[in-house]
Amino acid sequence: MKIAVSVESTHDLSKELLEKFDIKVIPYQITLGDMAFKDGEYSTEEMFAFVDKYNRLPKTTALNEFEYGEFFEGLKKDYDAVIHICLSSGITSSCGNAERAAAGLENVFAVDSKSLSTGIGLLAICARELADKGLSPERIVEILNERKEKNQTSFVIERLDYLYKGGRCNSIQLLGANILRIRPSVILKGGKMVMHKRYRGNMTQVVTKYCHDTAEEFNTPDLTRVFITYTSATPEMLEEARKACERMGFKEVIETFAGGTIASHCGPHTLGILYINDGKSVADFN
Repeated sequence: MKIAVSVESTHDLSKELLEKFDIKVIPYQITLGDMAFKDGEYSTEEMFAFVDKYNRLPKTTALNEFEYGEFFEGLKKDYDAVIHICLSSGITSSCGNAERAAAGLENVFAVDSKSLSTGIGLLAICARELADKGLSPERIVEILNERKEKNQTSFVIERLDYLYKGGRCNSIQLLGANILRIRPSVILKGGKMVMHKRYRGNMTQVVTKYCHDTAEEFNTPDLTRVFITYTSATPEMLEEARKACERMGFKEVIETFAGGTIASHCGPHTLGILYINDGKSVADFN
């Protein structure tokens, strides 16, 4: 059976990885002032410049059921089945729309990732590798629903003003962060973004401590691959993250940029390490 694997543009995978694992993408629409465009058509640097100039966040528009239906039907012209991994239902209404569209079509499955960014990408790559092993779409969906509960998706953030503008932190938290140089980490828990730990200092030091704490707390990883995903970062930040991932024993350490949807909510100098923390690998499933 030929199975399509698809995601929304919040996956934050590179074009090379999308091609390598044959992952299809339906893009979100982003609005900057009077401009509306598909996610990926403007760089994160251009979006950051817009926020700095106008003090307004870009807006993202949820995909509707009709858009998903057209997308899935298009994929089914070339594939026997479709597995779509959605941005967490705790973040967007798009997930529910994808689920309803999938329910009306034969052999189309929508999976709530309970994640974002390359947390979605990890599940999509897993789905492709399982499909290549010959597993049925029903079995693949079962495995994805199991593994998503162990998806370690977190970031450490330099600035809280983007979260404040987006209503994800209050003015007291913002003031404290600015005065005390607090750099919070955010984690996906129950499909929602929540504040996890707080760090202080320059971002290189913060990344070092964040990676150490993450490795200690989530210490049963699938060592196949880990993503270092960031909106922007200094070479020193990336070096510290890469060294931490190599110490953990990951076979493949992949650096990727966060796309427009993710970057518009987190701001510059946001960096995360993302991996599945279930102690298994694709080879363990059949």
